[in-house]
Amino acid sequence: MEEKKASNKTNLIVAGLVFVLAMGWLLFNQLKPKQAPQAETSQLNLSELKLGDFGDVEVINRYPHDSNCYTQGLVYRDGFLFESCGLYGQSNLRKLELESGQVLQERALDAKYFAEGLIELDGLLYLLTWKEGTAFIYNSETFELVGQFSYSSEGWGLTTDGSALIMSDGSNKLSWLDPQSGFIAKEVHVTRDGQPIQNLNELEMVDGKIFANIYLSDQIAIIDPETGIVETILNLEKLKPAVNMANLGEVLNGIAYDEENGRLFVTGKNWSWLYEIQLLPGQQAPLPSATPLPSPTPPLPIVPIPPVGLP
Repeated sequence: MEEKKASNKTNLIVAGLVFVLAMGWLLFNQLKPKQAPQAETSQLNLSELKLGDFGDVEVINRYPHDSNCYTQGLVYRDGFLFESCGLYGQSNLRKLELESGQVLQERALDAKYFAEGLIELDGLLYLLTWKEGTAFIYNSETFELVGQFSYSSEGWGLTTDGSALIMSDGSNKLSWLDPQSGFIAKEVHVTRDGQPIQNLNELEMVDGKIFANIYLSDQIAIIDPETGIVETILNLEKLKPAVNMANLGEVLNGIAYDEENGRLFVTGKNWSWLYEIQLLPGQQAPLPSATPLPSPTPPLPIVPIPPVGLP
């Protein structure tokens, strides 16, 4: 009998402890702070920004970049960078690993072509040439040449709105081209405060706005594609490496946008670094057109000509 009483007493104690623990758990869950749902990856949503308030940038990350590449076009797709390097006899198309800058795939152009702007659309890479009036079309996976078309102007920068190609030619004009034929569907002239912004170069479509390098400066114009009005000019002169200061043509050039993760990348001609940046409020840069530019076409670096008979 005593053993039975002891057993019952033990059971009551255990039941009491279980009850106390259960009530404590319920009370804890009611009183503890609710966790906010995990935020999605930050997007560079320009529609929510007052672009006129932005003129400066902050560097988020820095990645190695081949200083032997005279960067003309830059594209980010599916975790990789695609880049076109210019100059006669040195022009090529590349696929790069972002973190290391390593060249994973490469295709050289014939020496008579000067590679310019580059963009990817529907699995194809479109590559402009400067004065040769030819756009080459490559398979983005194999780099196989699958087509080409001609245009009558110079070729500088290239981007896309998802259906048409958008090209700059060194003036203040942007042209919308049919990707198959190269025929011009429409043109928009770019202005800021009523003044034309000349020397539009490398282009990138970012959240419905066109980002354009302004050649012979270290500035980027952010353009409304419908009106051609420049809403902001970003001043990136602080990013230019000291070793490139003495060479007039080695300016900021190359803009790539990771749409999925909202990341924006920039580099320059023969720069040894590629930067991931974000926009910051800052003093607006002066009009690039206020100072006459020394040349309407890109100056080439001086390349020594070898004596006759030597390679």
